[in-house]
Amino acid sequence: MTTAQDLVEQALALSKSDGCIVIAGESTSANLRWATNTLTTNGVMRSRSITVISTVGVGTGVASGAVSRTSVSSDELEALVRAAEETARGNGAADDAQDLVSGGTSPDWDLAPEETSIDVFSSIAPALGEAFGAARGADRLLYGFVEHEVDTYYLGTSTGLRLRHVQPQGHIGITGKIGSDLSRSAWVGQATRDFSDVSIASLDAALAQRLAWSARRIDLEPGRYDTVLPPTAVADLMIYAYWNMSARSAHEGRTVFSRPGGGTRVGERLTPHPVTLRSDPSLPGLQSAPFVLAHASSGTSSVFDNGLPLEPTDWIRDGSLTALMQTRRSAEITGLPVTPMVGNLVMEVGGASSGLDDLVAGVDRGLLLTCLWYIREVDPQTLLLTGLTRDGVYLVEGGEVVGAVNNFRFNESPVDLLSRFTGASTTGPAFSREWGDYFHRTAMPALRVPDFNMSSVSPAS
Repeated sequence: MTTAQDLVEQALALSKSDGCIVIAGESTSANLRWATNTLTTNGVMRSRSITVISTVGVGTGVASGAVSRTSVSSDELEALVRAAEETARGNGAADDAQDLVSGGTSPDWDLAPEETSIDVFSSIAPALGEAFGAARGADRLLYGFVEHEVDTYYLGTSTGLRLRHVQPQGHIGITGKIGSDLSRSAWVGQATRDFSDVSIASLDAALAQRLAWSARRIDLEPGRYDTVLPPTAVADLMIYAYWNMSARSAHEGRTVFSRPGGGTRVGERLTPHPVTLRSDPSLPGLQSAPFVLAHASSGTSSVFDNGLPLEPTDWIRDGSLTALMQTRRSAEITGLPVTPMVGNLVMEVGGASSGLDDLVAGVDRGLLLTCLWYIREVDPQTLLLTGLTRDGVYLVEGGEVVGAVNNFRFNESPVDLLSRFTGASTTGPAFSREWGDYFHRTAMPALRVPDFNMSSVSPAS
């Protein structure tokens, strides 16, 4: 059988372009699904992909062309390489053009791809069975999905670079419903590398508590409420902020990180609180690729940077903006260090020592959210976002949850919230309900915001 490494070498040998980058990916995934307290489906899938990026000189510049295919055999490689070269010749000079990254071969280059299997759920499936039994006894219904995926990437370039990265990642989401019309609903979720840290009993206990809170229903008008956002909801917002930290866009005056009059806000204090927002590819439990893997160029990445080593990066340190996502080309334009995007995100608040329950206990009258969804951008200059609450908004009175309230549409900027929150918990793993399928690896605190803007009542249930 032709290995992924063989495909990389063959594609590079076939290339007639000035420069060539090949990324081969091998993936296996396993999943379980359940509904109404019963497992419904399970399966294991395998896939292979290959991306060829060709660079050619055009006029006074260099053009690039990227073409990706799945399930490519050796016999189909030449057509793929020629397609990438033709795409490059058809494009104009690339604005992000740089010399391709050089280097050697990683020690694990020759290793076979790693895989997952249904066995990764060996402790999860029996625990789900116990949870289904408990749910039936309490007239609760559980719905959900659990997935584990292992991706192995092989990156080779015409400059001699040969790099390998293995990325295990998984997540679980469980929705609990109760009532004759199933209108009482709650959700819990968690990201993981291998499910050794997932407790179905703990997740189910959290669901049961939230569903019990919903036994009393209170209708509230829109307005600004003293609101506690758990780590999941904070992740919903901060991931969006992270994805908008393009240095070039900020330099061109198009984002909340643009300085009035020109340039970026790097060096400016964004919040009086000791907030740190950082990424590190080697963070325990949140490990991500230690080098750039770019299948296409965008506002925050460049195919020319493939293989560039990634370092720990503080985006915000002690309340001040210290870095924005940079390619080598955008760093030349902005005059700032090269700080590419990293595949994880952690927010910490210096001195925070409380937990989520402590924040709730301090609220005289306000709201406890669980998760947000359908988040969309309203104004890039302020990063004003709108979205909906989902699966549990609870009224807090005298520091205790007293019932569930209707859903709302909210309007808030995550950057603005950084200066307005009045309390924060310690940081822990946080699985975003909205973005978790795309960005698993986050750790966040819970935040208390005294005037979170619930702009209108939502009919969503």
